[in-house]
Amino acid sequence: MNIHHLELFYYVARHGGITEAARNMPYGIQQPAISGQLARLEEHLGVTLFHRRPFALTPAGEKLYAFIHPFFSKLAAVETELQGGQAQHLRIGASTIVLRDHLPELVQQARRKHPHLRVALREGYQAELEALLLREEIDMAVTLIEKRATPGINSTVLLELPMILLVPKTSPVTDAEQLWQQDRINDALICMPAAEVISRNFQQVLAKRGVDWFPGIEVSSLDLIQTYVAHGFGIGLAVRIPGVKIFPGARVVPLPDFPKVAVGVLWRGRPTPLVQLFIELFQQRSRALAGAE
Repeated sequence: MNIHHLELFYYVARHGGITEAARNMPYGIQQPAISGQLARLEEHLGVTLFHRRPFALTPAGEKLYAFIHPFFSKLAAVETELQGGQAQHLRIGASTIVLRDHLPELVQQARRKHPHLRVALREGYQAELEALLLREEIDMAVTLIEKRATPGINSTVLLELPMILLVPKTSPVTDAEQLWQQDRINDALICMPAAEVISRNFQQVLAKRGVDWFPGIEVSSLDLIQTYVAHGFGIGLAVRIPGVKIFPGARVVPLPDFPKVAVGVLWRGRPTPLVQLFIELFQQRSRALAGAE
C-alpha cells in the first residue's frame, strides 16, 4: 500500500470527510487530489473504505483506520521529541473567560519551569472541547463538567459555581419566584446550547416545577450572555464566577434552589508532566478564587 494514500485516508477518517481533511492537512493539497488518491487506494484494496454523503467509515475503513491511527497520530509528538522539544508544547481548550482572565498568568508561572513552553489555545464549550479531546486535537480542557465523566476522559473538579439569572437593569424581576409564578414567561431565555450541563440542569429543575421556559437565544459563551442581557434581549442563565464583574446594564437574580455547576479539568490517559503541572496550577488558582469570595 502507498503510505501517502494511507496518510490521506487517516486525515479523512479523523476529520470526518474530504473537505475537513483538506483544511487540516499539515501541507497544502486540493480536495480533488485527495479524492482521486483515495479512489486509487480503494481500487488497490478492492473495498470501499467510507461512504461520502453522509460520511461514514465502512467496516473495512474502520479496520484500516484502527491499524494506522497509532502511527499517524503520534508523528507530531515524535517530531517534537526528536527536535528536543518534548514536553514543551501544550494544547489547551477552555471558555473565553478562562483563556482571557486566568490562563495568561498560569502560562507565565509555567514558563518559570519550562522557559521554552509553547501553547496552542482553542475556545469552546463543554461538548466541543470533549470532542476535541477525543480526537486528540487538544491535550486538556477547562470547562463545565458532568459529575460523571464521559467515557475515555479523565476529570477533576476545580470549583462548584451557583447558577444565576442575569436580568436587564430595568427589569422588574428581583426574585426568580416572580418568573415561576407567571402563567407564561414572556422574557426570552438567553443561554448556552441545550446540550451544555448548565442548560440541562436548569431545564430539569424547571420541569419538576412544571415551568416551561425554552431558549430564545442560544450563545456559545457566558460573556455573550451578559452582552445580550445588557442590551435588553432577555434574561440570561449563567453561573456566578468569582472575580468576574457583571456588565453595567445587567444585574444578578440568585437561584438558591438550583444545583451548583462543576468546573473542572479534562484530559485523556495518564497526564504528561506538563498536563499535570497545569492541573496543579488550575487547582491553586481555584483555591485562591474560592478564598476571595
